[in-house]
Amino acid sequence: MKLNNVLLGMMLTAGTFGVLAADPAPVFDVNAGQGTQTGNFQSSLPAGSVAEKMAHLERKLEARNRAQVRIQQQLDELQTEVNEIRGATELHTHQLTQVLERQRELYQELDRRVSEALKPANQVPASIAATDSGKPGEVNYSSDLTENEAYDHAVNLVLKDKKYQQAITEFDNFNKKYPNSTYAANAHYWLGQLLFNKGDLDKAKQEFDIVVNQHKGSNKRADAMLKLAMVAQKQNNKSRAVVLYRQLIEEYPGSTAAKLAQPRLDSLAQ
Repeated sequence: MKLNNVLLGMMLTAGTFGVLAADPAPVFDVNAGQGTQTGNFQSSLPAGSVAEKMAHLERKLEARNRAQVRIQQQLDELQTEVNEIRGATELHTHQLTQVLERQRELYQELDRRVSEALKPANQVPASIAATDSGKPGEVNYSSDLTENEAYDHAVNLVLKDKKYQQAITEFDNFNKKYPNSTYAANAHYWLGQLLFNKGDLDKAKQEFDIVVNQHKGSNKRADAMLKLAMVAQKQNNKSRAVVLYRQLIEEYPGSTAAKLAQPRLDSLAQ
């Protein structure tokens, strides 16, 4: 009986080993486990990657903004330089105009004085032409020596003595005393120019208006029209300035005043 039990036990043990052999134990790869953990860790990183990308984009935006600021600063500096150059150009143009005006007045005065010096001492004609008296717009000199002296004195205060404030008074007195003088257009223009340089634009405008409207044959009319337009421009009356510049260019297309008016008109049209 015992022998049978021993045999039965041996048979069960052999069967158990057979089952175990048929179903081998699983083998665990330590490295594979680590790989799985690494994969799981990497899969948990998208949020960090997005943050890095956002930070990178922010750095790019900041760099671009800084570049835009630098470009805007450069544009502002260039605009300032352009404005300075434009102001210098206008100043030089104005100074050149003054030089031309003074030269023209001086030539007329010299010509008149030469004519007077060459005539006989006892002969005083009704008028003495500064240039060809047959041309319209030229100045005829008065036979009134006091009138001539008064005008000469006022002009010399400007050209020789540089006493501009005193010249304003003298021209104003001359215009009141000799309203119908042959020098009237020139005297009103000189007074307007002195007032314009002083910055008294309203009074300057009144004098230039007299030249333009009451002395249409004067050789000062084109210059007076230019100054009227400049006064309007300085007073921010751009529409009036445009009208005057266009009128000047149309009526005196080949004049120096028209050439000075064209760039000013172009700047207002922009």
